[in-house]
Amino acid sequence: MPDSQKTSKSHLRKALGWSLAGLVAAWQEIAFRQEIYSFCVLIPLAFVLGQSGVERAMLIGSLLLILIVEVLNTAVEAAIDRISLEHHSLSGKAKDLASAAVFIAMINAAVVWLLIVLD
Repeated sequence: MPDSQKTSKSHLRKALGWSLAGLVAAWQEIAFRQEIYSFCVLIPLAFVLGQSGVERAMLIGSLLLILIVEVLNTAVEAAIDRISLEHHSLSGKAKDLASAAVFIAMINAAVVWLLIVLD
């Protein structure tokens, strides 16, 4: 096996490990756990309510988007807290913006679900 393939596999293994560590860190956040619990109910519903593969993908994708944004929100909060625990208006603004992104992702999911279910 060429060295480039060994290096590629090694990097892939390391990247997977970092990703799993990130998921473990996200799981420690109550908001992430609540979203996962909700999705355990909603994802099976997506298969029942979606009438086509595209509809099911939209329903499930809108839920996954919430998880993605929640992980990024947690990353922003951790980075801000790492810099300083003192209150600063820019730190607060960054955290508020990240939280707003989660809220917008939730609105997106609600709109997608309503449009598909009510169609």
